[in-house]
Amino acid sequence: MTADKLLVARIGKPHGLRGEVTVQLHTDEPERRFVPGEQLDTEAAPGSGVPKRLTIRSTRDHNGTWLLAFEEIPDRTGAEGLRGTRLLIDESAATVDEEEAWFEDDLVGLEVRDGEGAVIGVVTGLDLGAAQDRLVVRLTDGVTVQVPFVEAIVPTVTADHVVVVAPPGLFDLYREPGA
Repeated sequence: MTADKLLVARIGKPHGLRGEVTVQLHTDEPERRFVPGEQLDTEAAPGSGVPKRLTIRSTRDHNGTWLLAFEEIPDRTGAEGLRGTRLLIDESAATVDEEEAWFEDDLVGLEVRDGEGAVIGVVTGLDLGAAQDRLVVRLTDGVTVQVPFVEAIVPTVTADHVVVVAPPGLFDLYREPGA
């Protein structure tokens, strides 16, 4: 992703026959960001055939899942080809909320430290949830855990690390019994 672009959504699976797709949101303002006629830049795998820009044809919330359709994609076959495509906006078009947000690309690779500053792992992803986002962290012992990305548990995010103050037993949920 280029430095002057911000990720606002990632396209998931097709929905129906008319080219709609599910999207994993990376914006707090989908109603404002995804309006018919709006053009979004794309980032897709090389050779995928995904257009460099997509124009929103329609948008709707379907049982808590956002569905988008694009002028350039008329049917389910075309929608299937969009899977995994990132939808981007110019950084200059970002709102204050988006500018203050942390995006997956900003977080992956950051050291994870405990409250005393000891390194306990590295961020490997961000899992966006309907109720709450979760940092995906690979601990130093190789166990992968998910940490609720809330200020009470992740009070500090800097350019090179995050601090995780895990409640007792959080990491034990991911370990084999007796390990």
